[in-house]
Amino acid sequence: MFARQNWGALQPKSSGKLESKVKRGLSGVDCYCAGVLDIDPDKLSTCVSCGLCLPHCPTFRVTGEEAYSPRGRIDAMRAVESGELPIDEAFVDFMETCVQCRGCEPACPSGVQFGSLMEDTRSALAAAGRITPRWQRLGFWFLDKHRLLLAGSSALAIAQRMHLVPKRLGLGGLPIRRPAAITSTGDDVWLFTGCVMDAWQRSTHVNTAKLIEATGATYAVPGAGGGCCGALHVHAGLTNETKRLAIATMASMPGEAPIVVNSAGCGAAMKDYGHLLGTPGAKAFGARVIDVNEYLAECVDRLPVATGERQQVIIQDPCHLRHVQRVVDPVRTLLGHVADVVELDDDGLCCGAGGAYSALQPELAGQIRERKVASISRATERSNASLVASANPGCSMHLTGVLSETGLTVMHPVDIVATALRLDC
Repeated sequence: MFARQNWGALQPKSSGKLESKVKRGLSGVDCYCAGVLDIDPDKLSTCVSCGLCLPHCPTFRVTGEEAYSPRGRIDAMRAVESGELPIDEAFVDFMETCVQCRGCEPACPSGVQFGSLMEDTRSALAAAGRITPRWQRLGFWFLDKHRLLLAGSSALAIAQRMHLVPKRLGLGGLPIRRPAAITSTGDDVWLFTGCVMDAWQRSTHVNTAKLIEATGATYAVPGAGGGCCGALHVHAGLTNETKRLAIATMASMPGEAPIVVNSAGCGAAMKDYGHLLGTPGAKAFGARVIDVNEYLAECVDRLPVATGERQQVIIQDPCHLRHVQRVVDPVRTLLGHVADVVELDDDGLCCGAGGAYSALQPELAGQIRERKVASISRATERSNASLVASANPGCSMHLTGVLSETGLTVMHPVDIVATALRLDC
């Protein structure tokens, strides 16, 4: 493990084509080579090492080690990019163990684009075969093969019932059967269905559709190619595959209608297509993407009035909704239509799900989750809440396995609202 003082003063040098650098040794043994990560020097130089990001980094919070903080990881990138330190197993570990929650970005006074830095670094490492091995890539391959994904998900659910799936993976309760797929009712908005969300939490799509209709609007579902947005692929450093999926997703939802997304991770990825592809069309597409909480909050007055007793609901903000999309108030506006919201006292700290992070880094993910569960426990002590709202499938599944044992139920805000309005019947 490197000491921070070996990283701090190093500045990046100019980079060339990534392919040539990979040939110079990145894929094999430790490599001392300037510019090997092909990171924009301006992005690296933005960090002034103030340390304000540290309290907002989940891996730093659980390890207490500088190397596992945004500042530490940026120092490591600088050192490697300058050729002063090698790409060795320690460096790879620092990059692989980042949750990519981007909780550091809102806290940064210099506006460091840490998410972009991490994506660039992981893309270089993946291209060189240092991360995301073939067995992981096979799992990602299934995501846009929708029929295979549905069949595999049902098989995994059966295996889970037979106690063949380790609980440490944090998968929650997978459905063996799922509701019928939603079908288009019009063209006011697109309702993005995605891959994992449709396989594991299709009931949320059904309730989203009902709430859209309750506002008086119609929706369309994506055509061919709209099964996977590439969110998990970009986290894994599979840039070329992400671009392919992004292009297919864009083609599946043409026109100018808003694109409603009920998965925080998918929404964050799709809003960033302009940066990913660098085209005006991709930028225009990203501007059409809107989180379901944003959409429904804007027309909440058109929803029916709840007639039952108001419940208290604890809000757990998914990182890619709070820190990346910066969608905070709309969730509270929507839930406030039917319930009394209860806030956590952890300033939006990550729960440890991180897309596939909980499966790939189960030990760290579990330690991070313990902090979130402790915060939720404190919230229950000062309220009578039995529901936890989380607007991302990974977060809800990661938390469900633990919170269900305490009598708490984790639900998507859409499901909570639809149930309160009795639209889920």
